[in-house]
Amino acid sequence: MAKFKKIFFWVFGALLLVILLFRFVIGPVIKIQTKKHSPEQDITYHQGDLELNVFYCSPIKKNRVIFGNLIPYGKVWRTGANEASTFSTNKDLMIDGKNLAKGVYTLWTIPDENSWQIIFNSEMYDWGVKYTDQTASRDPENDALIVTVPVSKSLTITENFTISFSENKAGTLMILAWDTTVVPVLLQEK
Repeated sequence: MAKFKKIFFWVFGALLLVILLFRFVIGPVIKIQTKKHSPEQDITYHQGDLELNVFYCSPIKKNRVIFGNLIPYGKVWRTGANEASTFSTNKDLMIDGKNLAKGVYTLWTIPDENSWQIIFNSEMYDWGVKYTDQTASRDPENDALIVTVPVSKSLTITENFTISFSENKAGTLMILAWDTTVVPVLLQEK
């Protein structure tokens, strides 16, 4: 019985060591390596007392066909690479006639050739895809708002996936751009 306990504690200790090693050493090293290819971007926009922020990882085109191939049409995309992208607003917004309460959201999209669904989800996720099957880690039950916006085509190629903000007469545009695809999302202060 004493020999069994000794073996059990040795196996349990080794397993615990492997789990801790992965959690605190191997996992962070893997995340750092992936971010070399898709650097983090943290963009803050101020207009009056409105403050908007997006955090995302910016993958690079690298001569690949992006939409309809690397990023399939009709499937949920984490809208960047690595972690799920986040969007925050300090004011209530109106987007496509629908309300988005001030707060922090993960930002998801469903690209299609002529329009995209833009999804603001109230849950925060550690990583943008599930490790098991590489599908988006988003839980639709936590969707706070989904809007559909038209896609524009650019004559120039955007090499790195980019989210930016711009002002126009109607409000603030959040612009998602990669390759020759440009997706403007009109954000209006409520």
